[in-house]
Amino acid sequence: MLAVLLAIMLLLLLIAAVRVKVGGYRGTLEETAASPVSRALAELTAIAGGIYLSLVLMVNFLKVNLPATIAIGDLIIDPLAVVALMVALVQPLILRVWPWLKGR
Repeated sequence: MLAVLLAIMLLLLLIAAVRVKVGGYRGTLEETAASPVSRALAELTAIAGGIYLSLVLMVNFLKVNLPATIAIGDLIIDPLAVVALMVALVQPLILRVWPWLKGR
């Protein structure tokens, strides 16, 4: 049940992050081959990969003992990859809300 809830939450975050990214690309279509969704997913993958590499380097440098995988139900995941994906998914939403929160 927890794995299904986690998968649904990740899917909703992915949809929200892609919608925020696609909204910024609608007016700037120079290339005919790349759609706004493909550009948003490519950028999301690049950001998550960079965050993942940074987390791996930080964990190795600090000699933190983390499990290589975590089992949630039948789903076996890399905890650093999940953290990196979550940060990459939440980042566009925070950047969108931040000016509004800062202006209060």
